[in-house]
Amino acid sequence: MNHYPFLTTLEPSLFARKQTYAVFGHPIGHSKSPLIHEQFAMQIQRDIKYLRIQPSLDGFAAMLTQFFALGGQGANITIPFKLNAYQLCQQLSSRARLAGAVNTVWQDEGVLCGDNTDGAGLVADLLSQGVAINKADVLILGAGGASRGIVEPLLTQRPKRLWIANRTSQKADELVLLFQSLATEHGVELIASSNVQFEENTPSFSLVINASAAGLDDQSPLSELAADHVFCTGGFAYDLVYGKTTVFMEQALQRDCRISDGLGMLVEQAAIAFCQWHRVGIERLDTRAVIAQLRHV
Repeated sequence: MNHYPFLTTLEPSLFARKQTYAVFGHPIGHSKSPLIHEQFAMQIQRDIKYLRIQPSLDGFAAMLTQFFALGGQGANITIPFKLNAYQLCQQLSSRARLAGAVNTVWQDEGVLCGDNTDGAGLVADLLSQGVAINKADVLILGAGGASRGIVEPLLTQRPKRLWIANRTSQKADELVLLFQSLATEHGVELIASSNVQFEENTPSFSLVINASAAGLDDQSPLSELAADHVFCTGGFAYDLVYGKTTVFMEQALQRDCRISDGLGMLVEQAAIAFCQWHRVGIERLDTRAVIAQLRHV
């Protein structure tokens, strides 16, 4: 993985002459966000500066405050600061409230505003790849923060059934409880279970999303027996991890499924943030061209 320069302190000179944006994370040297936002800016002929900023683990709040005080226009937030950003923002979008995390921050008349564009980015990428979500049987593997951020946008697409499975079922049960009223509103059957339940003969799913951290550790949340039951020929398997073929994706390929990593989600969620900051319509951005370019970086 490429590693790029990043900042641990901020100076006023960084904010001179150009509108300045940034991504905050720890670690952050691997982030592709500057490459993505610079491509979007070129597409609409804007001249911007986009920084990688790595606060200390206990220094995020102070550094984000300083960033806006010095003239920063907007910030993307990644691991491990999304919850911190959620707690700092004075105004939250409805999807940020439901996600319990913020990945996009800006100021409106001095008020710190937060949104979560992750789930909307996932849905945009799936639809761009021709994946049917409406009336589909969908499985999310994992019940942590990544899963919580994608449930609401998936429910708004009105799948037939959305099943949330986790290593232990308790966290999945908690997510179902949190989103049950929204699922009922959209006519979606919402179910929780443990991963091991799929080792029994359960229905297969046309869309399986790995939102667990297993891919980061070169593992899959599914045993081979569970994979036999979950995947179906012609189904689609999506891993939020990007930049490699994970064990989960290999399991799906072996069972004649289409696969995708999460690079498209990364670009699509960035596009939504970019449009919020620059007050432009999403139709002005060619996200698929940026995805294609990043495949070769």
